[in-house]
Amino acid sequence: MHDQTQLLTELNDRSREVFRRVVEGYLETGDPVGSRTLTRQMSEKLSAATIRNVMQDLEYMGLLGSPHVSAGRVPTQLGLRMFVDGFMEVGEVHVTDRQALDATLGANEPGVGSLLDRVGAALSGITHGASLVLAPKHEAPIRHIEFVSLGPDRALVVLVFADGQVENRVFTPPPGQTPSSMREAANFLNALAEGRTLSELRADIREEIVARRQELDTLAAELVESGLAQWADQGAPYERLIVRGRSNLLDGEEDLDRIRSLFDDLERKRDIAEFLDLTEEGDGVRIFIGSENKLFSLSGSSLVVSPYMNADRKIIGAVGVIGPTRLNYGRIVPIVDYTAQLVGRVLSGRGKG
Repeated sequence: MHDQTQLLTELNDRSREVFRRVVEGYLETGDPVGSRTLTRQMSEKLSAATIRNVMQDLEYMGLLGSPHVSAGRVPTQLGLRMFVDGFMEVGEVHVTDRQALDATLGANEPGVGSLLDRVGAALSGITHGASLVLAPKHEAPIRHIEFVSLGPDRALVVLVFADGQVENRVFTPPPGQTPSSMREAANFLNALAEGRTLSELRADIREEIVARRQELDTLAAELVESGLAQWADQGAPYERLIVRGRSNLLDGEEDLDRIRSLFDDLERKRDIAEFLDLTEEGDGVRIFIGSENKLFSLSGSSLVVSPYMNADRKIIGAVGVIGPTRLNYGRIVPIVDYTAQLVGRVLSGRGKG
C-alpha cells in the first residue's frame, strides 16, 4: 500500500484536479461523480474518455472506487483521508453558526454539566451530526485503573475514581505494547493508586525511576571502572550495559544479577510512566474516517474531534461531531475548533473566579 506522501507525488495536475472534483462532488451530493459531469467542470477542456482514463488510474491507486457498474466514482477511505490531509480548504466559521455557539454561554449555572449539554445540542443542530462532548478530566483519588487495547495503535484507559466517577480516555500506546503488558502496567499502578490522584501517581513513578537509575549507576560504575563492562548508547532512552568476560567475574556474579534486575525494573517503570503521560496528552482537531474510528467501530462514519484546555493550557476534555464519511469537513473542522476554544475560555474564566 502506498503512503499518502508517495501518492501525492505520483499525481500530476490533471489527476489532482479530477480527484479533487470527484471528492468535492461526492461530499456535496453523496452520489458517484461521472466523467460527463467533470467535462463541464475541469479547468482544461478534456474529453469524457480522457477523464475516464484518469479516474481508472486513480481507482488503481486505491483513491477512488466504483459502487456500481456505472462510470461514476466515489472516494475510498484512503482517498478521503488524502483529501482531508492534502487538498481540503478549511473555511471560516459562518456568522450564524458562531452566534448559535456563543448563545450557549447565556446562562451562568454552577458546574459545567448544563453548559456542555447546551454546547452538545448546538453542535448537533449546526452540523446535523451527532455531537460528542467529553467532560473535563477529573482530578480525584483513583480507585482503579485499566488499559484496554483497541488495536495496534489505539488503546483505552478506564479510570475509576474514589468518588464513583468513571472516565474513559483514548490514547496511542508506546510501540510494542501488548494486551498482556497493558494488564501488567495496570496491576502495578493499582497496587500504588489508592488515595493518589493521577498527577500524584505519575510523580511517584518518576521518583522510583530516579531512585532505580541512581542505584543502577552506582552498581554499574564499579564494573565499568574495573574494565569488565562498558555502556552502549548511554543517555539514550534504552541504553545497554555490555559485560565482558563473565567467567572472570567470580564474586561479581551477584552484582551482575542485581544490575540485570534493576534494568528490567527501570524499563518497566519507564513504560508505565509513558502510559501515564499518554493518558494526559492530546492535540488539535483530529479527523477519524471510517474504520480509523476504532473507538466506535463504525466503518461508515467519521469523527471530527478537538480537545479544550484550561487556563494552564492543560487538556481537560474534548468536543466533536460524528457523522457519515461524506461530512463537509471544510465546514465542520473550524466549527469544532471554535467550539473547543469557546468551552476552554469559559472554563478557564470560571476557574479564575
